[in-house]
Amino acid sequence: MPREFASEKTNQESSVIAGRNAVTEALKKGRPIDCIYILKGADRGSMGKIVALAKERGIPIKDAAAQKLDSLCDGVVHQGVAAMAACHDFSTMEDIFEKAGDQPPFIIICDNIEDPHNLGAIIRTAEAAGAHGVIIPKRRGVGLTATVAKTSAGAIEYMPVVRVANIVSTIEELKQKGLWIFCADMDGQPWCSTDMSGPIGVVVGAEGNGVSRLTKEHCDFVVSLPMNGQVNSLNASVAAAIVIYEAVRQRSGLRSFVPKN
Repeated sequence: MPREFASEKTNQESSVIAGRNAVTEALKKGRPIDCIYILKGADRGSMGKIVALAKERGIPIKDAAAQKLDSLCDGVVHQGVAAMAACHDFSTMEDIFEKAGDQPPFIIICDNIEDPHNLGAIIRTAEAAGAHGVIIPKRRGVGLTATVAKTSAGAIEYMPVVRVANIVSTIEELKQKGLWIFCADMDGQPWCSTDMSGPIGVVVGAEGNGVSRLTKEHCDFVVSLPMNGQVNSLNASVAAAIVIYEAVRQRSGLRSFVPKN
């Protein structure tokens, strides 16, 4: 098929659907889509059907410069619009609680994680640790791209990932369901000094900026890891793994080693 007539391409980041008809059909068929880019300054009226379908499904619409669209589509004629298709279906909150069953729910909440390698690694750790689900935001964060799927090493097939419109509102809803929310950030209690054996959510912040102020204010506890070196922060997925496995230790009833006198 000549390149100019192709409507979809796949690269290491995600599947890109280009062109008005192709994007419209993908939306109509319920294809999982992370977001839609529309050429900045373009007449939104001419893309009314795409905009309406996207809003109906809660899919973010973002303005993009011509250079960005050209780069994303790599030569495919995009007609001013491109959709970033997710590599896996998103789950629902009901799926997470169904997976938990009779166990106290154990949920990982990603606050604006933008690096697909970090999100993939967090999903992998969460699945290995026996967590019941991962929550990500619709905006200001990476979606389920091909890189996320690859980095998860297959865990994405078993771990429910829910995408929500508002992290803070979701935290409040989880608290109403009886979960205690732990925020992994600076200036908190030692990570191993709080009780994480019950129903919990663990919030992991974005690379560089950490957990947002508003999100942090709605958490029940802030837990921190000791920073004894010259670098005062850890990679987001590494910090998440340490806190997640402290929760696993407590939830499984394993005692910390106490040296004999």
